[in-house]
Amino acid sequence: MKIPALIPVLISCLMLSACTSKPKSDYDTEYDFSQLKRFETIFPAQTPDPLSSSRIEDSIIAALSKQGFVMVEQQADFSVTYSFKVEDKPKKSGLSIGLGTSTRGSSGGVRVGTSVGVPIGSDTAQIQTIQIDIIDPKTNKLIWRGTDKFNFDTGGEKKAEETQNVVTKILSQFPPHKQ
Repeated sequence: MKIPALIPVLISCLMLSACTSKPKSDYDTEYDFSQLKRFETIFPAQTPDPLSSSRIEDSIIAALSKQGFVMVEQQADFSVTYSFKVEDKPKKSGLSIGLGTSTRGSSGGVRVGTSVGVPIGSDTAQIQTIQIDIIDPKTNKLIWRGTDKFNFDTGGEKKAEETQNVVTKILSQFPPHKQ
């Protein structure tokens, strides 16, 4: 395969990697996370988007349970809660077209050039940011926080799947592995 044939493949890979983000987390460096086994949920009673809330809540419970934590109603070792927001951000158009012309007159050359940005689809992207907090129920202190975000154009199955993926990625960093 020749180098010019690889260019579209490399551009596609770069664009796909730009769509994913790495979750960010922070935690209390003095806290002993090794003792955590049981969790309780403290979910908001009402939110402006009940569908997103339900997806996030189900994904949190599933991700923590898959990691071996047990959900309880009393005597929890840690409490988990979350918040989320949806923002409209301007999209950066990834396509621009350059046009040019050149003529040679009798007394020299005349050149005209222009470049036009062509918007692709909507000019804004919806970005949902999810923040998950882990709290010590005895002290009511925040001991761990994880955050990530994703772009979405429509709701439904694709957004539900992306929500689950993002929550799983965030909680894959919990408990923190101290180095």
